[in-house]
Amino acid sequence: MPFFRPHRKRSANAPRLSATPTAITRRALDSALASGSSAFPNEFGGVLRADPPGLISELLLVPGTTAGHRHANFLLYMLPADLSVVGTVHSHPSGALHPSEADLQLFRNWGRRHLILGAPFGPGSWRAYDSNGAEVHLSVVGGRGGVGPESVRSYSVRPTADRRPEPPLRDDEA
Repeated sequence: MPFFRPHRKRSANAPRLSATPTAITRRALDSALASGSSAFPNEFGGVLRADPPGLISELLLVPGTTAGHRHANFLLYMLPADLSVVGTVHSHPSGALHPSEADLQLFRNWGRRHLILGAPFGPGSWRAYDSNGAEVHLSVVGGRGGVGPESVRSYSVRPTADRRPEPPLRDDEA
């Protein structure tokens, strides 16, 4: 009896499943920045997923992740087997956007792209790094108008002033 094997052809210019991401969606970046701001003054940690390959489009929260003022511990073994997971994201509440020694250890052992977010968690308060800890450029794709080549924008990722986010307003102040 013959064994059925479905054949799925990849188009010639389509990215490979293992493609190193070169862009992130505005939605995924905004979700990460909002999560970092929400966790402040503690660190925040998550995992990045690229679907389609080459474009980081999702932020995954790992069950059992713990965080404090100076750490975020990922339980990466809690993730299901997923070849589209490409790296990590975490925040530095101090606003420092360079990787620590512990960050570099994580980068070297897990994933191809890593984001570090910092206070005040705005559009320019993040950096992207490769698995060796070298800063890389990620284009921000999409925005209010959706995802597509016409909506690609590159944002400056230079540090902003080292200031803390504003405390949330109370109901009687709104």
